[in-house]
Amino acid sequence: MKRLAIFASGSGTNAENIALHFRASQNIAVSIIITNNPEAGVIDRAKKLQIPVVVLSKKEFTEPSNLIAILKEHKIDVIILAGFLLLVPIALIEEYKDKIINIHPALLPLFGGKGFYGANVHKKVIETKSLISGITIHHVNEFFDEGEIIFQAACHIAKDDTPETLAGKIHGLEKMYFPVVIEKFVQQLP
Repeated sequence: MKRLAIFASGSGTNAENIALHFRASQNIAVSIIITNNPEAGVIDRAKKLQIPVVVLSKKEFTEPSNLIAILKEHKIDVIILAGFLLLVPIALIEEYKDKIINIHPALLPLFGGKGFYGANVHKKVIETKSLISGITIHHVNEFFDEGEIIFQAACHIAKDDTPETLAGKIHGLEKMYFPVVIEKFVQQLP
């Protein structure tokens, strides 16, 4: 059994979708959800799904010895960032080398980096009159959104799309592809 930890800072729709995808799996399970936001909607979603949730401060993330201990206690094999807004510390990246993946709500390398999350990304994509947007699932390194790309999926942007309607298209792609890509990634691990 491979065990996943999901890191999330917001409402937790992706975390919930992933957890539901693996609920009946005999090979992969979401063992813990970790957040840096004590007000995050992901906390209620985790409780409803009966998944342990841990809230850690920003300082606890930047000094990750306690976090690493929690992950080891839960026998975590892979870390999934699903709307997680903090930079992952080097110590955690080294501890889980090539086993931390993130989803980004745009096609990298465009529209990535610090500050490019949620509505900020969609506004910028619309402002630049891009014809397509999409999702990027990638490995995590020490820089925001610069890890090796694992998977991308695109959608067309209509002339009348707004950041909100584009966000809806992107959420649809996330829901469709993120759990499947995670599953394929985890199945390839030794």
